Amino acid sequence: MTSSAATSPAGPDHLWSVEEHLEDILTTVRPLDPIELQLLDAQGCVLVDDVTVPLSLPPFDNSSMDGYAVRVADVSGASEEFPAVLDVVGDIAAGAARPAPVGPGQAARIMTGAPLPPGAETVVPVEWTDGGLGEGPVGGMRARSLAPEGATGQVRVYRPAEARAHVRAAGSDVKAGERALEAGTVLGPSQIALLAAIGRGTVRVRPRPRVVVLSTGSELVQPGEELGSGQIYDSNSFALTAAARDAGAIAYRVGAVVDDAETLRTTIEDQLIRADLLVTTGGVSVGAYDVVKEALSHVGDEEEPGGGVEFRRLAMQPGKPQGFGSIGPDHTPLLALPGNPVSSYVSFELFVRPAIRTLMGLADVHRPTTRAVLTADEALTSPKGRRQFLRGVYADGEVRPVGGAGSHLIAALAQADALIVVPEDVAVVEPGTEVEVVLLG
Repeated sequence: MTSSAATSPAGPDHLWSVEEHLEDILTTVRPLDPIELQLLDAQGCVLVDDVTVPLSLPPFDNSSMDGYAVRVADVSGASEEFPAVLDVVGDIAAGAARPAPVGPGQAARIMTGAPLPPGAETVVPVEWTDGGLGEGPVGGMRARSLAPEGATGQVRVYRPAEARAHVRAAGSDVKAGERALEAGTVLGPSQIALLAAIGRGTVRVRPRPRVVVLSTGSELVQPGEELGSGQIYDSNSFALTAAARDAGAIAYRVGAVVDDAETLRTTIEDQLIRADLLVTTGGVSVGAYDVVKEALSHVGDEEEPGGGVEFRRLAMQPGKPQGFGSIGPDHTPLLALPGNPVSSYVSFELFVRPAIRTLMGLADVHRPTTRAVLTADEALTSPKGRRQFLRGVYADGEVRPVGGAGSHLIAALAQADALIVVPEDVAVVEPGTEVEVVLLG
């Protein structure tokens, strides 16, 4: 995989737009090659080919009730006072291969899912009968279960039934030759159920991409451990790993890497074996300890021709510093995100999530957007020349901001289900203004 970032004509002082950065990512990342998987292993994967039904569902007429298979004429006019009395000729259980035919004046005890026998035209539920026990209604109530298995004799039917009542017709679900699933479908439980029902043991899909998430910073401590002076808990790697899984990936979280360029580079190289996409967070700005830039700025060149990671500034807030490129012998794509929690999460939604969905082979890789009326106590301000993404709560065509513009406000982020988009040429947004909203739910 060759990154266009490595040969980008933009100079180091170029201020990239959100669209330019995203386009560079999506023109570089390619869908993963298809593979054949067992059904349960294919859950969450994207179907590569249309699936045609080889046999109708259900494949034969069958009963939707426990009851008796009968001819319509034999129960016509049946009532509580004058029940139809029929000879029970046998039992038909689900899976029965060749049920005996039902003739005039006869009935076959039938179970739910069992094939309708030759000659039978309808099914009367057991609740409409005496259950083959030879008993009439007692206090207006009739038998609620079938007679013991293997019992023969007679059954009294107290209500008439129309033709094909309580019968599932062959092909009533789907007919042979019809398209069961379209290419591009994400396989969930119901789709896997359908594939199994039509006899498919395997299916051709694009596999779920493997995403490795690394956070950087000597100040980071893992949750559950004791904080020392100047330390904070590592939330970014947990947030981004969860976000990658939510996007459809198989995600692996690597504990925080200390601020040492060689350690980080070694860690990244060790992770390449299980990564279709690498995501780092932190160390991409201009500080003295921006370890990701130090470790990856010169990757590529002679060792990996066509590879390399470019670090750039974007006209957006939060998330101005970003990095993108490829690393390793297979040119595995790498996205380097800023370290502030909100910056990293917004960057993930805008850039990493579409990359994951592209690897999956999905046609629509973006979160849905809508227009909504801003409800706020005061006007929102935004830096001119940057596209701002504010956290918000959306409902019924309205959106209200939560928290401020600070990129460290994790509690506000936890309440948000939308991003409020303020364009680059807008500095003030008054309450009541219609705004663009990215829906995160």
